[in-house]
Amino acid sequence: MSRYMMNKFIRAVEMSTANVNAYVADTEGFVDGWLAGGAGPDAVADDRVLTPEERTAFVERDYGTLYGLGAHPYLLWHFTEAVYEHEYTEGSGWRELVERYRAAIIPHGEVDDIP
Repeated sequence: MSRYMMNKFIRAVEMSTANVNAYVADTEGFVDGWLAGGAGPDAVADDRVLTPEERTAFVERDYGTLYGLGAHPYLLWHFTEAVYEHEYTEGSGWRELVERYRAAIIPHGEVDDIP
């Protein structure tokens, strides 16, 4: 397991609108590009390794599995919000995203409160 790399990937996506858009447009291509060093703000690619399970969770945008694998809850929430923001509108849409997020991560442990 490479929690550090999972969190590094999450940060690389959620800290850049261009990366969020690229990840949403071609999720698998973005993940593979990042692993090869072609995406994200970090120039060094030598240490980029994800387990097959982690890679699959990123490709499938499965934040419940990512949480279960040890992704940092704070980073993961902001990652989820950035990736799915375009699918939700103000008001109940955002609330629906929060509820889906909670439902996905509850089976993996205690849920932190999300504002």
